Amino acid sequence: MIVKDIKNIIRTSKEIHAKDGQWCSRRMLLKDDKMGFSFHETIIKANTKTHIHYKNHLEAVYCVGGNGKIEDLKTGTIHDVYDGIMYALNNNDEHYLYGGSVDMRLICVFNPPLTGLENHDENGVYPLIN
Repeated sequence: MIVKDIKNIIRTSKEIHAKDGQWCSRRMLLKDDKMGFSFHETIIKANTKTHIHYKNHLEAVYCVGGNGKIEDLKTGTIHDVYDGIMYALNNNDEHYLYGGSVDMRLICVFNPPLTGLENHDENGVYPLIN
């Protein structure tokens, strides 16, 4: 059994910050935990815009606080994100994620699992690290 407290993740090497400060990702389960997925709490800062395109990973996201929007760059469709909304990037969907009027708190699952070292490159991609 694995039990972790978010308080023991914050301000450690398992809390990764966006290079431009738009988000922080608190990585609770990683590849080394051998669960077949990784599990994160991500805080999207209010009034920010992040370009994301996970070419190497699928992601499911559940909002548990705050608000924002997600824009599908293929279709131009914009969806509101708020407490209770889930979205899944099942087609490696390129998108913009917008922070709303307050910070947004998201629970995220990645497949394949992240190692913990990943950060977005200039194209919004997490590299595939073996």
